[in-house]
Amino acid sequence: MLDKIGIAKRIAQEVRNGMYINLGIGIPTLVANYIPPSINVVLQSENGLLGIGPFPTEDLVDPDLINAGKQTITMMPGSALFSSADSFGMIRGGKVNLTILGAMEVSENGDIANWKVPGKMVKGMGGAMDLVASAQNIIVAMQHCSKDGASKLLKKCSLPITGLNCVKKIVSDLAVLDVLPTGGFKLLERAPGVTVDQIKNATEGKLIIEGEIPEMILA
Repeated sequence: MLDKIGIAKRIAQEVRNGMYINLGIGIPTLVANYIPPSINVVLQSENGLLGIGPFPTEDLVDPDLINAGKQTITMMPGSALFSSADSFGMIRGGKVNLTILGAMEVSENGDIANWKVPGKMVKGMGGAMDLVASAQNIIVAMQHCSKDGASKLLKKCSLPITGLNCVKKIVSDLAVLDVLPTGGFKLLERAPGVTVDQIKNATEGKLIIEGEIPEMILA
């Protein structure tokens, strides 16, 4: 089973040279720390940053440099700061190649719910709806099950929807799965020490298993 760092490390393997990438709040922000030095990408944050680097060491913390999750960050050479209006212009204009988001639920059709639990106070959706509507590719980082053991990979989302038919891949603490255009979660890899049966029991939505499922390799 993967912890948050393990999920971030596995997602970093999906990053390709030249991508413009938006990292959502939570686990996705950790991905910045594990992108290989040989890969040249540009990380974007909707509060107006382009060219985000790894999290700073204590001696490099600048309280004026924060991402959308209010975490202090570093900036790479050639980076830029600008208004959130310009940032959302990039997002809505389809300039972001990959968006990595957290989620509370994902359906077998690729619907995502990640912004609100009914009855609980929230400040708003933030940039989530713009991101899922505009990104070329969406990978979700999430826990496979809730704290009470209920599956979060569902036939149909029960929480308010952020976006429809948009999630392409999921990296959970148990597995890596593709969300197929025809519907269903295709199991690609299992986390270290996790069996296929454990993943079956933890997945409510349609799970597609073909052949031997390898254990994921984390650098």
